[in-house]
Amino acid sequence: MIDLHTHTLFSDGILSPSELVYRAKKHGYTAVAITDHVDHSNMDFVIPRIAKLAKILTESYGIFVLPGAELTYVPPRLIREVSCECRTLGAKVVVVHGETIEEVVPEGTNLAAVEAEIDILAHPGHLSDEVALLASKNNVKIEITTKSKHGITNKEVAQIALKSKAKLVIDTDTHEPEHFLTKKLISKVLSDAGLSADFFDEMQKNSLEIVNKGD
Repeated sequence: MIDLHTHTLFSDGILSPSELVYRAKKHGYTAVAITDHVDHSNMDFVIPRIAKLAKILTESYGIFVLPGAELTYVPPRLIREVSCECRTLGAKVVVVHGETIEEVVPEGTNLAAVEAEIDILAHPGHLSDEVALLASKNNVKIEITTKSKHGITNKEVAQIALKSKAKLVIDTDTHEPEHFLTKKLISKVLSDAGLSADFFDEMQKNSLEIVNKGD
């Protein structure tokens, strides 16, 4: 299994990066991205440390660890610039905290994210046709989240993304041990989103595209 959206105690998760990776390994993951929340205030501190540790953990635990970042509440006009800076600092996966209905997120974040050609637009809330079409064109993956409150709009997101031929991924937004992927969780989330159980394999192929790019 591949999960490209997780958090550690470097932002608001409760696990150290090493514990998160080992637990992911025990859950049957083959690849995981550590994507702590970043903005101008902390990206130069967080990303290089995760990047350094990712290599150690990959070699130690036999699971491919990608250093990443989730751009969170970054002003939309700055998302492209910050995304580029994150990659320069060592991020192999760039996620943008989308306009989830669970939180007040700056309007225009979804559009700015797919314009910036980041990797994953996380929990986008009310995904528009315009954003989905541009995501398809720029090969930005759209997230179906297993996080219950963010996932309220999963069905809507899936329908619009598929209509626009945008690629979907499934991620956990893990903050604590109970959030890791399980067969039961995957089945429920896909069913609630109106997706067949077989579609999980397609979503994992889309995640693998990102993994291979960061390898």
